[in-house]
Amino acid sequence: MEKAYNQAHETDIYQKWEESKSFTPEKDPNKKPFTIIMPPPNANDPLHVGHAMFVSVEDILIRYHRMKGDAALWLPGTDHAGIETQFVFEKKLAKDGKSRFDFDRETLFAKIWEYVQDNSGVAVAQMKRLGASADWDRFTFTLDPNVVTFVYNTFERLHKDNLVYRAEKLVNYCVKCGTGYSELEVEYEERIDPLYYVKYPIKDSPSEFVTVATVRPEPLFADTHLAVNPKDKKRKHLVGVTVLNPLTGAEMPIIADEFVDPAFGTGVVKLTPAHDANDWAVAEKHNLPRNVAITMQGKLTDKAGQFAGLRVLEARKQIVAFLTTNGFIEKVDEKYSHRIATCYRCHSVIEPLPLPQFFISVKPLTEPALLAIKNKQVKIHGTGREKILVNWLKNLRDWNVSRQIVWGIRIPVWYEVAKNPNISVTFLSESGEKVRGELGELLNHYPLSEITKGLQSLIAPNDSTFVISQNNPGDGYIQETDTFDTWFSSGQWPVVTLKVREGDFEYFYPTSVMETAYDILPFWVMRMLMLGLYLTNEVPFTDVYFHGLIRDEQGRKMSKSVGNVINPIDLVEKYGSDALRMALVMSTTPGTDNNVGESKVRGMRNFSNKIWNATRYVVEGSKEEPVLASKLRDEEVLTHISEIVDTATKMLDSLKLGLAAEYLYQEFWRWYCDQVIEMHKKGEITTKTLTRALHTFLNLLHPFAPYVTEASYQQLSDKKTPLLITASWPVK
Repeated sequence: MEKAYNQAHETDIYQKWEESKSFTPEKDPNKKPFTIIMPPPNANDPLHVGHAMFVSVEDILIRYHRMKGDAALWLPGTDHAGIETQFVFEKKLAKDGKSRFDFDRETLFAKIWEYVQDNSGVAVAQMKRLGASADWDRFTFTLDPNVVTFVYNTFERLHKDNLVYRAEKLVNYCVKCGTGYSELEVEYEERIDPLYYVKYPIKDSPSEFVTVATVRPEPLFADTHLAVNPKDKKRKHLVGVTVLNPLTGAEMPIIADEFVDPAFGTGVVKLTPAHDANDWAVAEKHNLPRNVAITMQGKLTDKAGQFAGLRVLEARKQIVAFLTTNGFIEKVDEKYSHRIATCYRCHSVIEPLPLPQFFISVKPLTEPALLAIKNKQVKIHGTGREKILVNWLKNLRDWNVSRQIVWGIRIPVWYEVAKNPNISVTFLSESGEKVRGELGELLNHYPLSEITKGLQSLIAPNDSTFVISQNNPGDGYIQETDTFDTWFSSGQWPVVTLKVREGDFEYFYPTSVMETAYDILPFWVMRMLMLGLYLTNEVPFTDVYFHGLIRDEQGRKMSKSVGNVINPIDLVEKYGSDALRMALVMSTTPGTDNNVGESKVRGMRNFSNKIWNATRYVVEGSKEEPVLASKLRDEEVLTHISEIVDTATKMLDSLKLGLAAEYLYQEFWRWYCDQVIEMHKKGEITTKTLTRALHTFLNLLHPFAPYVTEASYQQLSDKKTPLLITASWPVK
């Protein structure tokens, strides 16, 4: 045997595992199924250290249950990751001097598809390098045709159950990414911005003013009213007073509503219902108009007069200058701190815009999920995470599932052109010209076939009639261009991945453990629970294991700008897969962040070498039977080994993986290597007992450090199975 463990052999070991078909379970009615559906990483992205964490944890559980004799299925897949992938592809286009607007949607989709296919093998190859013993024959991609069909069927079923509706609501819109988001996909940041105190002249007394504080003066031309709190004694006299818009001169009555905070600014607020959630709600209550100030391209509308067409930040600059010059700025607080909504993808400021979108009514979906948690049909592992999940479910708003992007599952909605002539479309003509307008007018100049072939985007008014169909319902129809929110398709993941193969769902569902990072609890875990129960009347998984986020050695969040990002594959090449896996899992508890750096991984390589060298001693250094060996000491060793098996088994059964890793590490290093091997060197125990104890430890450690334990096992002459991966879990 070599003097140190050589991770260069890991590729050969993995190939032997795959050739043995050990990753594919048999659907044996006499075996208990144990199922994990892999959280699908982005199909075209390399793994980051968070992916390495989920691979490590899930592979530990799968290998453990496989060794226990369960029908252990770990079903892998990758996600099309709609917005993320299109965002990355658009950056690639920009480097080539192009943008998404240079292509019709079908051409753009095909280009992104080609890009994803060219890079789709990266994540899978890296997961294999980490030792992932997933059933690759069942690999699923979220845009596989059978998956798309299943997602369509779910949407149709939801619609038939009156859980899908179309409505114009205020949508969280990112003008850079070109799409709306649900409430869950908005990130809030603390920022310092100027707070402008704007003076509105009183109509009947132009020399007097009502002052309003705002950080966003640019949509001021679209203001409809001012408002005060009816319980505000200092300002109650303003109710019914009419002021003039300082930009347009339009009359603006002052109304009363409880939402106004008398302590903010001047205690008077301006209402721009089309661009603020609170203002939108007030407008609905008081039946106020909604003047749109900002386009989907992030520019001021024609209502802005001389400022029309300016982008938001430039418009803000010019409007503030205009207001200042004309005496409408009372003062400016340059250091106003506030929370601002940003795009979770590109971190641009979110523009609330009124858009007609498809929504799912969530209350009929959240109530069964809450009941399942209450009845312990699903158990949440991660301190405080159950409470967070329950809070989300209780307060969830209806789900906006429309996304204005190309890369994803296109919503199967069709509009009959003759009945909806006022649908707005943007398309590329056969000559390559970009054309915008309403269908009724455009059809006088272009055939529908040319419009649909070059179609980029479509906006149907809220009162448009539509049909849901997976195929074109006939001549004279045009399809919705929006795609589904990625979380809508991935929310069906545990069901669809098993439903698309005959017999899998009936045997492996509900799945056993859903293991993922706690930061996607509201995005994904909650959606899976809601849709899984809706589709099957059963929970999609019995246990949810949340691993914490991986931080650097100083506890900082990993960031490219900080320069502390860990490349897991670089560490694997340097120290071996097992070293990284042990560093990630060791001493962790569900839901708690873990500090990991190269020094920790380097330390775990020493553990791999310890396993290898202990095996080398048994193979090469213990050929002669000690003459002084004591049966009593042998029994002591075997009794303790039995206790170790019992303790480790209980820890793994209760999903205490980090504790189990720490326990086995200490017992192997401090007890077996430091004491048992020394006892053998002194002639106090037999080689048989020494070897038996090593066999047991290799089995126990195999789920955690599969490569070095398999390599060590292959050195033993008394193997019970050709491969350690097929060996049985030790029994007490």
